[in-house]
Amino acid sequence: MSDTPRWGAHPIGEGRWRFGLWAPTAEQVSVQLGQQDIPLRSDSRGFWSGQALAQDGMTYRFRVDGAEIPDPASRAQPEGVDGPSRLVDPSRYRWQGSWAGRPLEEAVIFELHVGAFTPEGTFAAAARRLPDLSELGVTAIQLMPLSQFSGQRGWGYDGVLIRAPHAAYGTPDDLRDFVARAQSLGMMVFLDLVMNHFGPFGNLIPSYAPDFFNQRPTPWGDGIAFERPEVAAFFRDAALGWLQDYRLDGFRFDAVHEIRDGQDQRFMRTLAAELRALELGRPIHLICEDERNLPDLREAGFDAEWNDDWHNAMHVAVTGETHGYYSRFAADPFADVAHALSHGQVDEGQPHAEGPRGAPAAHLPWTAFINANQTHDQIGNRALGERLIALIGEEPARVLHAALLLMPFLPMLFMGEEEGSDAPFLFFCDPPDEAGRAAVREGRSAELTRIGYDLSGMPDPTGEAALAVSRPYPSADAARAEGWRALTRELIALRRRKIVPLLKSGKTGLGEVRRHGPKAYAVSWPFAAGEIRMLLSLGAPAAGAASLAAPDVSLNDPTRDPFAIEVEITS
Repeated sequence: MSDTPRWGAHPIGEGRWRFGLWAPTAEQVSVQLGQQDIPLRSDSRGFWSGQALAQDGMTYRFRVDGAEIPDPASRAQPEGVDGPSRLVDPSRYRWQGSWAGRPLEEAVIFELHVGAFTPEGTFAAAARRLPDLSELGVTAIQLMPLSQFSGQRGWGYDGVLIRAPHAAYGTPDDLRDFVARAQSLGMMVFLDLVMNHFGPFGNLIPSYAPDFFNQRPTPWGDGIAFERPEVAAFFRDAALGWLQDYRLDGFRFDAVHEIRDGQDQRFMRTLAAELRALELGRPIHLICEDERNLPDLREAGFDAEWNDDWHNAMHVAVTGETHGYYSRFAADPFADVAHALSHGQVDEGQPHAEGPRGAPAAHLPWTAFINANQTHDQIGNRALGERLIALIGEEPARVLHAALLLMPFLPMLFMGEEEGSDAPFLFFCDPPDEAGRAAVREGRSAELTRIGYDLSGMPDPTGEAALAVSRPYPSADAARAEGWRALTRELIALRRRKIVPLLKSGKTGLGEVRRHGPKAYAVSWPFAAGEIRMLLSLGAPAAGAASLAAPDVSLNDPTRDPFAIEVEITS
């Protein structure tokens, strides 16, 4: 990769910028910069590059055989995916204060969608809300994808200009201000980065670099040829750029199982090594989503993985839903919950009616598993976007909230969960025309019907209302919300005071799980410095169990109540 020219526009000093674009099928490529049209020269691989005098903030486009296109590695797109790109020199921003980061053991992660987090839907408005999260004890913000996508509103998983923060949220400096504010409050900032596909609207790369893609499609579009050095360089530079330009603390990499290079994910391994080699004065944390359930990447430089096994098994156990991907956990969900409590994940390569999946991973630290009771995926990929609390009720949700925050695995909350929000979170997007809107409606309906949802009452995913109703704040019941916030505050404070030191001391064995009836568990997790003990009932009392001697937290009585929890932490 070292001899591959760089995509995009980069300041190189004394007012000069270097421009680069891989367009192997092109006959002529130039940069339109103000009134200038600057020809670029191609090397033997079809990588076009050149230099020009320019100023930070100027707009530009590439011209490829007469067609004007935005820079696919643009750092800013003030007029959207079809508009001109803007030159951004990140060195001009003056960071206020230093930031040494935090160890991962201290992470209580909060997943946040910038467009839905506040009524304004901007970085600036979100930054004003950060003290509320810090006061609760949140120590890490995970931003849902920010890469520029078509239209004004969307989840972010259909980005087409991967390095440019979505213009509707604000400027690159607004994002830096957000990060600086979070870090000043002691919170890390992770970015959910999508490198496995491009969105369906506005991606022009196939027109001038068809070899960027291959014949291995993903569920969301054409497969990307990560085996090509030019393609690997594009995504490597994007990740490095986000990390360095915005002083991020790390990434959540979306669906890495679809980043296929034919070399056992060499690209992801190499990227992790390069990110680890940077001397940034703060720890960099790397999280992945990997449906394969393998420990490989976590053994090769990644810190943690989204542990959907916990969510899926728990969800089936407490809701009884078994459609779609929940079917894998339908046979004995309470046994699956027990396995997750003991080992971290459920599928470890054992025989299964749907075929084996995964491999043992319990040798990893518990911080290698990020557990969540709900995420944008699990809520938003429902026809009506219901949160878990809307499906199971207040008291069961409070018990599961306590379990999540007091297990040794890293907890992640989805925005609104900290105050018991029952607002839906829907899929929403903003296609460029009626044909695109119709295609989204049809595709969305077909997918949700296939996995068993009733679509009656489902809002139009392309309409403005889908975003409007997905904003969880402010709560319609302020007193109830404050009660939930008090619980969250208490649980996180206990985690910080007593569980984090155990995590830092190191685990000394698997979780020991004893079943007390069909739906209750006594669990103990041993550490070098102590132990976490939990008595948990998820639908029926813990038959024959004795209450813990001196619980740090009690919600109801697990020996008598169908939904209850006690936790005792010793050191």
